[in-house]
Amino acid sequence: MHAYRTHKCGELTAANVGETVRVSGWVHRKRDHGDLVFIDLRDHYGMVQIVTEVDGPVFQVIESLRAESVVTVTGRVVARAAEAVNPNLPTGAIEIRADDAVVLSAAADLPLPVAGEQDYPEDIRLRYRFLDLRRETLHANIVKRTKIISDMRRRMEDAGFTEYSTPILTASSPEGARDFLVPSRIHAGKFYALPQAPQQYKQLLMVAGFDRYFQIAPCFRDEDPRADRLPGEFYQLDLEMSFVTQEDVWNTMEPVIAQVFERFADGKPVTPAGSFPRIPHAEAMLKYGSDKPDLRNPILITDVTEHFHGSGFGIFASLVESGSVIRAIPAPGAGAGSRKFFDDMNNWARGEGYSGLGYINIKDGVPGGPIAKNHGEEATAKLVAALGLGPNDGVFFAAGKESQAAKLAGLARIRVGEQLGLIDKDRFELCWIVDFPFYEYDEDEKKIDFAHNPFSMPQGGLDALNGQDPLTINAYQYDMVCNGFEIASGSIRNQSPEAMVKAFELVGLSQQDVEDRFGGLYRAFQYGAPPHGGMAAGVDRIVMLLCGAQNLREITLFPMNQRAEDLLMSAPSPADLKQLRELHIRVVEPQAKA
Repeated sequence: MHAYRTHKCGELTAANVGETVRVSGWVHRKRDHGDLVFIDLRDHYGMVQIVTEVDGPVFQVIESLRAESVVTVTGRVVARAAEAVNPNLPTGAIEIRADDAVVLSAAADLPLPVAGEQDYPEDIRLRYRFLDLRRETLHANIVKRTKIISDMRRRMEDAGFTEYSTPILTASSPEGARDFLVPSRIHAGKFYALPQAPQQYKQLLMVAGFDRYFQIAPCFRDEDPRADRLPGEFYQLDLEMSFVTQEDVWNTMEPVIAQVFERFADGKPVTPAGSFPRIPHAEAMLKYGSDKPDLRNPILITDVTEHFHGSGFGIFASLVESGSVIRAIPAPGAGAGSRKFFDDMNNWARGEGYSGLGYINIKDGVPGGPIAKNHGEEATAKLVAALGLGPNDGVFFAAGKESQAAKLAGLARIRVGEQLGLIDKDRFELCWIVDFPFYEYDEDEKKIDFAHNPFSMPQGGLDALNGQDPLTINAYQYDMVCNGFEIASGSIRNQSPEAMVKAFELVGLSQQDVEDRFGGLYRAFQYGAPPHGGMAAGVDRIVMLLCGAQNLREITLFPMNQRAEDLLMSAPSPADLKQLRELHIRVVEPQAKA
């Protein structure tokens, strides 16, 4: 018999009754019923019940066990009494009568419970992550993550892609976030950067003739954490294709992503491949107030600016005259309720830093509220008809400069949908957002800058860059969105050296700057570069959605906390003087604020 186990804890069934077996694992729970003592023994594969009588040969050993101690038990498999069968457990029809028990590792008092999965302070959970990872939900999430990644790899290979690994030590790249810098010992005063993404390398692979590349790529960005983004590092399904249009990328990747979702969605409906809506960026900002719309929410935002030209509602009329816009957010059925809902929404908007939300509430076909009263009966009737509102609906209004009104309207759309229970939480709605603007105006720097990926191909190519207002140029840039989360981003790349230089000149960089910063890519484009494009899908966000988790720390093995600290390994930590000297670095402490 094997020293530790003949069977895994989760694989014993009624077919094993009568066999003598050996199992090893952690003590999940212990229950003392007077003349009998039970323990639930847990390993990676499941759980099995162990039982011993008070006068049994191993009672003293089992009685002394603390929760999470590691033990090997040998005994006979017996059938449980009918009333004791646990139908929710794969091993629920049997138990092991212990004949021998050996404690392999006794556990100290636990700093957090494993069984029961009670809420516990995050700092304790992260400091004792090895215990936290024993918890059922988190353990299952990590296993599911590995299966999702394995499934992604298989589907990418089936689609004709080959996995290539790109460097981790590289040069700084303008991906929109701070780099993690790595000092060079050999080259004093110079630094490598950890890759924010394999962007340039995967383009170079296309120039090198590899045609279809992918990898599950680690990416590093020194940015502040949030619920859908971990500090430090994350993983993406990175890919690139040669001789393709953006439609080719969409048609190739829709089946991959849709099928991954379908396999791991636990029966929840998923937008099928071939039917992902393709929504222009400008339309998304108008209808949803976001370039990451949650399509499970049926509410659509409408521009109603024209309705308030010369309106009797003076606040909106003056805003419109000054160039502001008015956006309407319907609230189906809200008019039948109390005014409190409308007041609460208004207070919520103020709490978000806005001046508030105007509203009209319709009760039994009669519009009410200050806007309806001052806008005028006929004008209000036209507005209600244009919006298609019912006799007991409501509508909120967001006013301001276009970007400000769009953002408030988008946030209000989400909140109204949540408050009224309109969002179907048990489905996955996927779409593409397309035709992103290539440039945007930076109010702080008072100049134009890239809106997204600077390596994207502008629609119209070099001709557009030479003859068009930069702020009107769109890019062959696209995002994939699921349930309000951006889960992938990509583009057709700008592989023309002339167009590349011109694109960067419009944001204030010279040809020499381009050669200095992106010399490898720029040189490569001089020697025959195929049209190419691709995307990167966020592995962490996809796993988070499929696990139904609310935070990326619930699907990540060893995450940092909100202050970018690894409490388990005590990182970051100071370097000793010898290390600093070898790296030619002197630490300059920040000055205390006065």
